[in-house]
Amino acid sequence: MSKIKSIRGMNDVIPQNIGFWQITENSIRSVFSSYGYEEIRFPLVEQTELFSRSVGESTDIVSKEMYTFEDKSGDGISLRPEGTAGCVRACLENDLLRVDSPRLWYMGPMFRYERPQKGRTRQFHQASAEVFGIEDHNADAELIMLALSLWQDLGIENQVNLEINSLGSVETRKKYRNLLQDYFDPFLKDLDKDSQRKIKVNPLRILDSKSEKIKSMLLEAPKILDYLDEDSKGHFHNLMEVLSQAGIPFEVNHRMVRGLDYYNKTVFEWKTQDLGAQDTVCGGGRYDGLVELLGGKRCPAVGFSIGIERLILLLEGLSKEETASSSNLDCIFICLTPESVSYALLNAEKIRHKIPSINLKVNLDAKSANSQFKRADKSGAKMALIVGEDELKDNMISFKDLRRNSSQEILNLDQIISKLNKLF
Repeated sequence: MSKIKSIRGMNDVIPQNIGFWQITENSIRSVFSSYGYEEIRFPLVEQTELFSRSVGESTDIVSKEMYTFEDKSGDGISLRPEGTAGCVRACLENDLLRVDSPRLWYMGPMFRYERPQKGRTRQFHQASAEVFGIEDHNADAELIMLALSLWQDLGIENQVNLEINSLGSVETRKKYRNLLQDYFDPFLKDLDKDSQRKIKVNPLRILDSKSEKIKSMLLEAPKILDYLDEDSKGHFHNLMEVLSQAGIPFEVNHRMVRGLDYYNKTVFEWKTQDLGAQDTVCGGGRYDGLVELLGGKRCPAVGFSIGIERLILLLEGLSKEETASSSNLDCIFICLTPESVSYALLNAEKIRHKIPSINLKVNLDAKSANSQFKRADKSGAKMALIVGEDELKDNMISFKDLRRNSSQEILNLDQIISKLNKLF
């Protein structure tokens, strides 16, 4: 009898190759946990409507790439092509968004019917992080810092570069969509049928075309950053300010749109020059309207996904022993004013670099002190670092042991690092 082979584009990971997978997965678990993110798991199979409604009927993913079929009851179901829609569905179904502003992460296989090539398979794996209920730009910044910490933990920070853009509001996208259609109208007869379809149905998708001909046409095309609404413009400016203060290099790429219809405001990608055409290792952005689109109340959200196969390709040739492991939350920053959030975010990053083993979370939504202390206690954190108006003015941080009846201390950053080093 002939041997049965695996399905094209769906690969085995054999024992000789599993080491990089284990290193990568353990690093993801450790780093994501160190930022206070909690793991969630949900099914590989969902109702097809979940993806057609969220990802977008006109996207290549829904129109060409999904594995869709009817089950024995005649219901349309699909293997998940991406994780965010399923994560939102799980949050709504399990009532996770009603009270808290959860930070979640997950990891596992996704499925798309594409031409298999280096770094792109039909069953591929992603690790993703999502933040719900926080509209502030600091949530976007924290996710970018989280990704950078993972690159540093894996030793590949010099192999990836950050690109960012803003897509503005829904109204901004509609206005820009019409501008692009008007701009390309004189060129339509010179384009192939697929490009003509994109311009008619979803013109933003033409911006990331790999065609040299279309790239040359885009040189004089209008830029979406020139048409941002005031709220989106301020959000993008504040994000760039925090990234600059954190010393994170980035490039503004006004053509970046991402492949899914639900994005708004911030979008970002971590790219590499070491993988050829499949150069995006991590991509994400804001999707403030998706929860409402899937039947929930309006809930701002932002997230990213990492292509694990591409990450492992970058790791090949590197030697790294497995050292990371998950642990409980050690410490939490409590922010008493909106202005203190960026200060806490930047100082938390400094603490993490000085004490790599510490698991540290920053409250980004600056709610009341009572509610934040309740959440800190619920989280299991041992220590609280508190920043209010007085601390911000004096460039100090208040230190509070949450598990002992001890007095609160006001310390500078070096004293905080010294104290945490002794404690952990």
